Amino acid sequence: MRYPQYRPRRLRRNEPLRRLVQETDLSPRHLVYPLFVVPGNGIRREIPSLPGQFHLSVDKLPDVAREAKSLGILGVILFGIPSRKDPLGSEAYDPDGIIQRAIKELKNSVPDLVVITDVCLCEYTDHGHCGVLKGETVDNDATLELLARTA
Repeated sequence: MRYPQYRPRRLRRNEPLRRLVQETDLSPRHLVYPLFVVPGNGIRREIPSLPGQFHLSVDKLPDVAREAKSLGILGVILFGIPSRKDPLGSEAYDPDGIIQRAIKELKNSVPDLVVITDVCLCEYTDHGHCGVLKGETVDNDATLELLARTA
């Protein structure tokens, strides 16, 4: 089989067509901005291991979220840094927990922002595992109950 003499470039003809069929398109609207929420007020403290990222108190979230939106970022994901940790990760499903308050604040102040949460227990447990420990293993059934409460 011979290579064709005529090779159509119809999909490269103009910018809109090239944009339509391009393989990858990454822009701010495809990104989700992480927010690390801590107890307290007036807190905006850089995270040494994540330069450019900050621990933020709930009262600081609306301004950061508005700035992200102004840059074209449509959503945020919240990670809670609780004041206390325990074996069951109870701060994760506390009705007045740090993430629950953060969600309320963001939805009241920036209603059209997409707010995503991390439904996990590891950041709330004193052992750092993503579930309830039974001996040295995670008890999946007990963990599922707590994850359902968290969600």
